[in-house]
Amino acid sequence: MLKSCKYCGGIHDRKYVCPSKPVRNKQPTYIDKFRCTRAWTNKSKQIRERDKHLCQVCIRKLHNTQQQYNFTNIEVHHIVPIVEDWNKRLDDDNLISLCSNHHKMADAGEIGRVELLEIAKAQELYVEQVKF
Repeated sequence: MLKSCKYCGGIHDRKYVCPSKPVRNKQPTYIDKFRCTRAWTNKSKQIRERDKHLCQVCIRKLHNTQQQYNFTNIEVHHIVPIVEDWNKRLDDDNLISLCSNHHKMADAGEIGRVELLEIAKAQELYVEQVKF
């Protein structure tokens, strides 16, 4: 079916994408830029290694854990978000490894920050004890 194009004034098929249509480019924020840095890449690898590539909520059987030793889809979570405190973006005690399910729950506030901070501090203490 043909249709009048509001971008170039011509007549095109409905499914045709007119080259005159403006393209919206999302401008990356400072947080997006930070996530592409070498510092963040190295720190996220370090945190995953510290946590043995396991979700720290699943391993403690908290918040409807379905698999205790979950090592799939592990993401590093900022307990205190970067937007709230830029200076804590690379602090070990502010970062924790979570599976994607628990990461979504933490972002939604279903898992409390205090609880996550305690888990992260416990991991830091455990790693220090193992070193000696």
